[in-house]
Amino acid sequence: MTTPRDVIKHPKIKNPVETLANTRHEFGEHGGVNMSIEASTTFTAMHPNVLTEMFHGERGPDQGGCYLYGRHFNPTVYNLSRQLAALEGTEAAYCTASGMAAIAGTLFQLCNSGDHIVSANTVYGGTYALLNDFLPAKAGITTTLVDITDLAAVEAAITPRTRVIYAESIANPTLRVADIPALADIAHRHGLKLVIDNTFSPLILSPKQLGADIVVHSMTKFIGGASDHIAGAICADKAFILELMDLHQGSLMLLGPTMDPQVAFNINLRIAHLPLRMAEHGRRAQAFAERLQELGLAVTYPGLPEHPDHEMITALHCADYGFGGILTLDLGTEELADQLMDMLQNDYRFGYMAVSLGYFDTLMSCSGSTTSSEMTDEDKQAAGISPGLVRMSVGFTGTTEQRWRQLRGALERLGFVNAAPRSGPVGTERIAS
Repeated sequence: MTTPRDVIKHPKIKNPVETLANTRHEFGEHGGVNMSIEASTTFTAMHPNVLTEMFHGERGPDQGGCYLYGRHFNPTVYNLSRQLAALEGTEAAYCTASGMAAIAGTLFQLCNSGDHIVSANTVYGGTYALLNDFLPAKAGITTTLVDITDLAAVEAAITPRTRVIYAESIANPTLRVADIPALADIAHRHGLKLVIDNTFSPLILSPKQLGADIVVHSMTKFIGGASDHIAGAICADKAFILELMDLHQGSLMLLGPTMDPQVAFNINLRIAHLPLRMAEHGRRAQAFAERLQELGLAVTYPGLPEHPDHEMITALHCADYGFGGILTLDLGTEELADQLMDMLQNDYRFGYMAVSLGYFDTLMSCSGSTTSSEMTDEDKQAAGISPGLVRMSVGFTGTTEQRWRQLRGALERLGFVNAAPRSGPVGTERIAS
């Protein structure tokens, strides 16, 4: 079984930006430096036989540059998909209308009624509801939720009907890190597909390089970067992407979670500066985590040596981008968590109380009552999601020191840390009341 130590001995982690740079070097339709937006819902065939050949799968974007219908393939969306494939090091990719569409489309394609999934017990609440509630009731597909860091438990949960092992590269919201090489080894020994949600760690972790079969993203988050578009992506081998778009049994083709070409164009403009954004998200999150830890607070962040998976992620990640832009702070109770977030938003303008993540401003939520609220109390307890767990997606507006003074000031007012000597007048970081 592959271990992090093996990865250190045999380094294979490549910076995805190098491949991405080559993929992006193409011209728009009329020679523009940006790709063109193709807004057509349907496409012309120059000869009758071409339409027939497209319907039979004999022609397509990679076979003669032929397009059929916008729900099938669209040139602008296809262009963005090629960039996502380069980003994740897969043969192909396709972009969807949301992250949940990417997850659901992938699982519907891999599983039939009566099949079984082994999943991490700490996943986004919407994913939990899909696995625990929707798929069993609507499709007869069942899931066993396990501690994904317990490899023996993962293997023990596999049955003859298991088709997929599913995990998040960095778990939402506990920030436990999946041992992707070890999970890939288990999956492939049992003839299963390993599906990894890499939403929290684009560029930081490359699941395909580490052995995963399929990588999904909510591009609404870090890849989009501005919280203005809902979008998703599935990155896999070419055969699987074509299967998703099959006219008879393709889950994306038939369920229709189509990305709008204008959305694809807008997200394309964000890809080039994704490396800069991820590096700065990570730099600030690391700084805040270290300072919170120095104050003796219950902070969790993969970049801290005390994190249970720090050694592993250090071996597996691309060091150019740090350890991610998400940290958690456990205040013990939901009441205290709410008080802290209220102060930070309304008294200090530190960030916003909002779900989602990857925005250029800091976003804060109490996970147990928001993005993990679909989970039962028992499952939240098993996953280690306490009532007072505050998830912070650390932004990069303002200066690091300004934002730190605001965060520390709110913690002082709540009595979590002692008041520090100030160089300026007390309250200068608060909004005048």
